[in-house]
Amino acid sequence: MPTALITGGTTGIGRAAAELLHARGYQVAVTGQNPDSLARARRELPDDVLVVQSDARVLADTDALLTTVSDRFGSLDLLFLNAGIFRPAPVADVTEASFDEQVDVNFKGQYFTLQKALPLMNDGGSIVFTVGIGSRRGNPGATLGAATRGALLAMLPSLALELAPRRIRVNVSPGATETPLFDKLAVPRSGRDALRTKISFERFGSSQEIAEVVAFLASDAASYVTGQDVAVAGGYGLGV
Repeated sequence: MPTALITGGTTGIGRAAAELLHARGYQVAVTGQNPDSLARARRELPDDVLVVQSDARVLADTDALLTTVSDRFGSLDLLFLNAGIFRPAPVADVTEASFDEQVDVNFKGQYFTLQKALPLMNDGGSIVFTVGIGSRRGNPGATLGAATRGALLAMLPSLALELAPRRIRVNVSPGATETPLFDKLAVPRSGRDALRTKISFERFGSSQEIAEVVAFLASDAASYVTGQDVAVAGGYGLGV
């Protein structure tokens, strides 16, 4: 039975991926740190989905997480690095605390989760990052979010080459997606409408649509796909 670890898997894209992969026969572990979303995930996800409280900023949490996953699954076929935060602000308003928080969660935390998970990864496995289209298409107030997420994108080619001897594939996704995080940003209707005009399909994506691509990248059908920036974004920015 294939196995998957999804960071940031209690809501949004991560949860949709967990539900889809579980339905397709995976053993699944998800992480989160918000008590409410953790409790909801434990209550609503299938009983055999492993839900683990883990803060990506705390490497001791990551060590404990990988020990738990190793004890339960033994090895991993998919590592979906989906955890992340976004605190939009103009450059002038970014504080050192905000800078450190986003670097620690979006880059440092994901990097060391990857490092610590690699010994558990089966040869021929798959690693997927959630980077987001904002790292390639500009948006005011998104400099820090784009930079910290984009750091994962920058290391993609080198990581794919490094892991190629083990046939571990490394890819990224997605674009503007309707998720609880998107709602929390409280983007006004005018802002959403302006963003929607940049999307060829004139709508935002759903978590389920992103999950389908993650499942594809995890599958043998994507056995010849690695080192790719897979933008699941409805054609965002193509006509701009």
